[in-house]
Amino acid sequence: MAAEAGPGGGLFGRWRAGLGRAREGLFSKIQAAVGARPALDAAMLEALEGILLGADVGPEETERLLGELRAAFERERLTPQGVTERLRALVAADLRGAARPLAQAPEGPTVILLVGVNGSGKTTTAAKLAYRLRAEGRSTLLGAADTFRAAAAEQLGVWAGRAGVDLVRHSAGGDPSAVVFDAVSAAVARGLDSVICDTAGRLHNKAGLMAELQKMVRVAGRACPGAPHEVLLVCDAATGQNGLVAARVFLEMAAVTGVVLTKLDTTARGGIVLAVHRQLGLPILYVGVGEGLEDLRVFDPDTFASAVLGAPEA
Repeated sequence: MAAEAGPGGGLFGRWRAGLGRAREGLFSKIQAAVGARPALDAAMLEALEGILLGADVGPEETERLLGELRAAFERERLTPQGVTERLRALVAADLRGAARPLAQAPEGPTVILLVGVNGSGKTTTAAKLAYRLRAEGRSTLLGAADTFRAAAAEQLGVWAGRAGVDLVRHSAGGDPSAVVFDAVSAAVARGLDSVICDTAGRLHNKAGLMAELQKMVRVAGRACPGAPHEVLLVCDAATGQNGLVAARVFLEMAAVTGVVLTKLDTTARGGIVLAVHRQLGLPILYVGVGEGLEDLRVFDPDTFASAVLGAPEA
């Protein structure tokens, strides 16, 4: 997949700035751990293990990465400074299969449902994605299908205005599937390229939420055959491994096709990107690296690895 911004490009600095806390949680600590040691040894490996686990890489992936470093040292007598270089290459290689572009419907609008727990950033992500698609020249409509959370439609309406796209909404407490049907039908009627529907994320009643999601999928397909074309799980990076527990609930309830990982700019635990891909087994389409509309980035493994593991300054 072509990188949205590479180490030599102008956008790399914005990636680097947005992932500053994640960089502090990995690169800076790794540099401190390896800088004073003459060789890769047991003490260094133990320090690296603590750093990777602290960055939410996850125990299985941490063990695998350390095994790769040991093997590299035995083959090549890897120097301490080479540890960071090799780790960056390993992370990029691990994540290379994680990235893929957003699906596009063969005809008619591409229908996208955003799912995930309340507070994960679904509503702002819906607007940021709409803004991004509009900037790419794709006409887009938003649907406020979270009809149960107080002020959700109002919040999305404000963001829709900022993004420069129209919004389909119903009254609070209404049927969310009716919003999906109307939004998709409107996109079809207007000949739009895409429609993005924000959905509720209540987990207090798993059976009820599952029924709601399944109904939304069905009505989307009635309004546009083949829809939805993407069901994207929005995960809050700041919740770390705890957030993966809730994420798995949605995997049981909906045919999730990919992940949007939000709030990477707010956490030092950037290793959660590896854990999300490995543990959920889903591609990562976008990451949030800031609060602005333009801060939803196409996920690129090489750019991510370079931004958090010490590429040269652009």
